[in-house]
Amino acid sequence: MTQHLTVVDHPLVQHKLTLMREQDTSTRSFRQLLREISLLLAYEVTRDLPVTTRTIETPMCEMDAPVIEGKKLALVSILRAGNGLLDGVLELIPAARIGFVGLYRDEETLQPVEYYNKLPKRMEERTAIVVDPMLATGNSSVAAIDLVKKSGAKNIIFLCLLAAPEGVARMKEAHPDVPIVTASLDEKLNEKGYIVPGLGDAGDRMFGTK
Repeated sequence: MTQHLTVVDHPLVQHKLTLMREQDTSTRSFRQLLREISLLLAYEVTRDLPVTTRTIETPMCEMDAPVIEGKKLALVSILRAGNGLLDGVLELIPAARIGFVGLYRDEETLQPVEYYNKLPKRMEERTAIVVDPMLATGNSSVAAIDLVKKSGAKNIIFLCLLAAPEGVARMKEAHPDVPIVTASLDEKLNEKGYIVPGLGDAGDRMFGTK
């Protein structure tokens, strides 16, 4: 994956995203749509995984068949909203190792503060896919990827549902080596830091906490 930002414009992705954006979509439907769209995004984010071959026996003959090379993938969820994307990606890559990064925003400094960090071992040998539905200001995403890099990971991809130009720019400045895959690059952030047109707070809509 060479370019910094990839917007997945597949018709199914865009259709499901439209349904998620609608304010009348129920919590149950929102959760199901997020699971479905994350599976489709996972297909795109894994497009360039390295492959090798191994010898297998089909019912007809022996052959050298392609398999993914290296250690199992690491999926890293930025809590709590990242878990919604994580579920769908896991359906496609059930053998992946799972990590979690918990961050909250300090109300005085507005900077992310770490409260939880549990990542798989041997991250330097794995491709890491960091998931969070919203790339808004980019501060939390940058902080999470800082932690993933500290664990030794070198090959990292960031997967989100929506991105704002401000967040993309912040990520490119801090982590130009980390490509971003998203379903939409939206217009802007509002004065409260929400993506516009966006879909509101993804965590609240997913967990029904609003």
